[in-house]
Amino acid sequence: MRFRCGHGAQDDEAHLIGRSCPLCMLIAETQRSRGELLRRASPPQRTRLMMETRIGAEYEWRCDRGHDRYRATVAEQLTGTGCGKCRANAHAPAALRDAGVAFMNPGLRTRTSMTEQKLRMLLGERIRLHHRVNAVRVARAFFGRTEVWPDIIVPQLRIAIEYDDPGRSRRAHVWLKEASDLEKDEALGEVGWRVIRVRAGGLGPLGPTSVVCSRLTSEVADEVIAMMRRIRGDASVDAIVLPIVDPALFHDDSVC
Repeated sequence: MRFRCGHGAQDDEAHLIGRSCPLCMLIAETQRSRGELLRRASPPQRTRLMMETRIGAEYEWRCDRGHDRYRATVAEQLTGTGCGKCRANAHAPAALRDAGVAFMNPGLRTRTSMTEQKLRMLLGERIRLHHRVNAVRVARAFFGRTEVWPDIIVPQLRIAIEYDDPGRSRRAHVWLKEASDLEKDEALGEVGWRVIRVRAGGLGPLGPTSVVCSRLTSEVADEVIAMMRRIRGDASVDAIVLPIVDPALFHDDSVC
């Protein structure tokens, strides 16, 4: 078989599959590149890795931190913490102490859709949003890192809000991406966080804290706030709710 990405069999008579190979799909999901994999692979195996299509294929890798070389599958290399020493460090007391802390990663570059911005605006009209955090430390490795990047973070409640829709391709947040979404939710749950997922565009619920909608409206934002109350209680949410301003207070009787 030969895939659309060009990997796989090189025979002109090979069956052509009109999608990228499984490895290229996982590389895209984890926001990595094949070049990054090639730099980490043991030099004698790089030629084979250039055309690899299987995420379960095992290779020898070089640790970025200078530890011993180790063997792992391509999937483990893309989603794990690296060699045995790196895995041990990820579970060290100092790392576990920081798990669950929301912080600002100044080097983080993520794309934000107009709909995600609208959801942030609608929620910002209802509760005080913290704009100086964009990541949460977790106790496990998630796509090779011990941090996750929710769309919206409410550190006062330890709640993360994600907006999911299938996008123009109708492939986002389905199949492999849905599995990674669930793993992300589990990683946050392990450190005391809860995730509310707004699922639009025909996507079904991903768990008991999903808010399913056809499109993003003010009513959806109200439902997210109601879900926060069910998760953390009225008193906790009331502490960050913005006061409702009566428009009549701004009416000037002197102006006709």
